[in-house]
Amino acid sequence: MNPTQIAAVLGTVVLLAGAVAPISAQDSKDRTVEQYSCKDIMRESGANRDVAIAFLRGFMLGKSGSAKFNLDVLHKQSDDFIERCLTNPDEKAMDAMAKIIG
Repeated sequence: MNPTQIAAVLGTVVLLAGAVAPISAQDSKDRTVEQYSCKDIMRESGANRDVAIAFLRGFMLGKSGSAKFNLDVLHKQSDDFIERCLTNPDEKAMDAMAKIIG
């Protein structure tokens, strides 16, 4: 191996070590849907809140086994979900959505 190849290998090792080092069980970004409260969703803003609500609604739709939906109904349910969560911030977001969609 020439010096350039050795330097390249060492550089790659250093980069990989830096990328792997911060990962630990305590730093896991894994969550469950059930962990989120209404307060967690309401703390998001703008597009992030919209995505969180859409994800939750899609999750509930998937659990129902259905793939059919109505956009007008989804918009109303999203508005109703936000109102419910503002009134009940400690309620589990999934429970609130389940009550909204019936």
